[in-house]
Amino acid sequence: MRISGGLVKGRQTATKRLFSKALESEELRPTSSKVKEALFDIIRDRIEGASFVDLYAGTGTVGLEALSRGAGKAVFVEPNALRVGAIKENADRFGFHERTVVVKGRAYEFLKKASAEKESFDIFFLDPPYYSEEIIKILPLIGEKGLLNDSGTVVVEHFFKRKLPEVAGELKMFKSYRYGDTMLTLYRRKDEI
Repeated sequence: MRISGGLVKGRQTATKRLFSKALESEELRPTSSKVKEALFDIIRDRIEGASFVDLYAGTGTVGLEALSRGAGKAVFVEPNALRVGAIKENADRFGFHERTVVVKGRAYEFLKKASAEKESFDIFFLDPPYYSEEIIKILPLIGEKGLLNDSGTVVVEHFFKRKLPEVAGELKMFKSYRYGDTMLTLYRRKDEI
């Protein structure tokens, strides 16, 4: 996996060890280069200086790409210790240490804690396991808990046959894009659409 744009364009982020040591239940399915390019085309007017949350970080490539393209801060949430270490290592190697927060844990716990601490963010990128029910639990939390800033965006990467809710708490779907078997679905707060 490589960074496709910005300050560290072309730098490699993921090594084979991140894939070979993955547990069966934690199988990695990295965002393809085509979908990643599309994602950053979609949010290009919002990325500069933004606080970006890579909620199911995996290798961290999407969050590192956000930093490379000008995000002010990126938060990576990942339960696997090996991947957490790799994200921290890459952030240091690319000079992003000061703008990086790496949380070893699950998405739900991170959102509860961030809400309790009155944190809010500009962009959430959600790429949960394709066949899990994670997205149904997580989307309403982001909307209800005030975690999404005014005019913020939530982008969900999901399997194209997966129907997502039109409304999730205070979030409302406003656009979807299809790339082969992958969809990017965007949400904003109801009062911002």
